[in-house]
Amino acid sequence: MSALTGFFGSKKGIVATGLFIGVVAAVLQKLGNPANMGICVACMERDIAGALGFHRAAVVQYIRPEIIGFVLGALIAALAFREFRARSGSAPMVRFILGFFAMVGALVFLGCPWRALLRLAGGDGNAIVGLAGLFTGVGIGVLFIRSGYSLGASKKTYTAAGWLMPVVMIALLLLLLGNTVWGASKSLVYPEPDKFAPFFSEKGPGSQYAPLAISLGAALIIGFLAQRTRFCTMGAVRDVMLMREMHLMWGVIALVVGAFVTNYVLGQFNPGFAGQPVAHTAHVWNFGGMMLSGLAFALAGGCPGRQLFLSGEGDGDAAIFVMGMIVGAGFAHNFATASSPAGPGLWGPASVVAGLAVCLVIGFTMRQKA
Repeated sequence: MSALTGFFGSKKGIVATGLFIGVVAAVLQKLGNPANMGICVACMERDIAGALGFHRAAVVQYIRPEIIGFVLGALIAALAFREFRARSGSAPMVRFILGFFAMVGALVFLGCPWRALLRLAGGDGNAIVGLAGLFTGVGIGVLFIRSGYSLGASKKTYTAAGWLMPVVMIALLLLLLGNTVWGASKSLVYPEPDKFAPFFSEKGPGSQYAPLAISLGAALIIGFLAQRTRFCTMGAVRDVMLMREMHLMWGVIALVVGAFVTNYVLGQFNPGFAGQPVAHTAHVWNFGGMMLSGLAFALAGGCPGRQLFLSGEGDGDAAIFVMGMIVGAGFAHNFATASSPAGPGLWGPASVVAGLAVCLVIGFTMRQKA
């Protein structure tokens, strides 16, 4: 066990994790997941929100097994290495709001940091603008951290509280596994079955998915590896800016390399800006959306993937952030802030400006005095 712990904490461990994520994401795309979206935490949580009826955008509704696997894989790792610790109480409402606006920004850009990297590895030039926005947002967050920003320490809580997010994921998995039976029996229970959840897309990105067993199995492994190595895209950028520490960044670089090579081999590398899948060329808002997300991730202490992994090891504050993202996804589609390939939604630009204002207020007002 000590040898494994040493490997996961080493440069080889974080590089292996990044490579695995990049390769798996490209392969999942080949097996059915949407183009340049083999893995996108924000998009997949958005699809889950749609499946549960939090929004009614019919083209993005599906219970994505990857999200379930991330949490349960991290849970297995935490239990195996005795790192499952139930804790919470570190500004939960603030974390919810940060998760909400992180999702709003991500859906203006059309992707989380993971998808921005995967879009780049697939040849989407618009991802360069999004990543520039992400780095800018994280950079602003680093300035707040240097000036004393903190959400306070979480506290140990009841073990049962730490199990709540894994239990929610198990419930979602049961809903997904029961989809065939549920779909067949809906008409027997409800007179108008299409009006009742769960909903599953019949066209669009929500209808595109890799085989369930492969997606879930790969996500379980990713969750396990990421929990052990502390893989985090936002954390990688933050550590470079704050401490000149490259450890996590090697994992991010490995993700891009692994995805690029796999995409190239599979014929999925298509360089350019125009006509990229589930993307738009409104660069101001590609930049602005990811700047908002980057700032929210920095203030919350982790990217959306890291928040899922933390929730799997008993962190109730991370679970609150995840819930904020799912609610934010519902809001974004219900109130026309989410983008489409045609460009930002009606209220997308306004939502970015409002989100940045809220995050800046949080950053300025939650600094500890020396």
